[in-house]
Amino acid sequence: MNNPIEINAVSAPKAFDIKRLRSDLSLLMAALIWGTAFVAQRLGAEQSGIFIFNGLRFLLAVLVLLPFIRFHWKVERTVLPQVLLTGLVLFAASTVQQAGLQFTTAGNAGFITTLYVVLVPILLMIFWRQKISRLAWAAAVLAVAGGWLLSTRGTFQMAPGDGLELAGSLLWAFHVILIGRLAQRMDPLKLAVGQSFVAAILSLTTGLFFETHTLAQIASSWLPLLYLGIISTAVAFTLQIIGQRHAPATDAAVIMSMEAVFAVISGYFLLGEVLYTIQIIGCAMIFVAMLLAQVRRT
Repeated sequence: MNNPIEINAVSAPKAFDIKRLRSDLSLLMAALIWGTAFVAQRLGAEQSGIFIFNGLRFLLAVLVLLPFIRFHWKVERTVLPQVLLTGLVLFAASTVQQAGLQFTTAGNAGFITTLYVVLVPILLMIFWRQKISRLAWAAAVLAVAGGWLLSTRGTFQMAPGDGLELAGSLLWAFHVILIGRLAQRMDPLKLAVGQSFVAAILSLTTGLFFETHTLAQIASSWLPLLYLGIISTAVAFTLQIIGQRHAPATDAAVIMSMEAVFAVISGYFLLGEVLYTIQIIGCAMIFVAMLLAQVRRT
């Protein structure tokens, strides 16, 4: 008589764990793509301008994703304002982050951007009155500490662009929270198309007013544009949305902080960059933080 009850008690969590595992793997894959796309992003923006390049990147992502929703984008009116807001935040975050890179070091930018991991739970507490577990706080702080060692090798010198990077980090934190709230209410592909379309229109419109790059200059960045538009935007942002359907925003931010680890590792293997011992320690700290984010509260 007791066996059926015992089997049900054991099997139910397993089904839930599989969903969470898939979500975590989706987020980890997105972090891997973003971590290896840094070089392409910087090169492309230098050749064709921040706004024009980002606009074409987001527009390409829309064109790639549209066939998967049969060219039919329709959402409920109740979520449409949130989709528009998410696209606006995506536009602002990508613009501010890229602009800051022109006035600061890559190390400073990497560390400051990592701060969004700890900003997510802070914003959730302030604006959404959400309680964050001590373990989640520990994981977030550990990830930021690891990001500091990884990006700056334990030293930090202020630069003019750091303020822009901090604003970008705050915007990325809002973006993670907005995605987490929308991912459970609408189709991931439709959300990916919606936010990318808004970001594309805003970027291209701004670029037409403030940038004077020629068609030849824009065409010269076609290779990084293809990679970033298809892989880093269409695929990775969709993976983020899929992942956040079952992963809390704070946990998702910790997992996606692995982007910094993948960026350093890809630089080591693909570009021959030096990997210092203190950076390896930072990588290990972020990895441990990711594991801590998986521990459930009982």
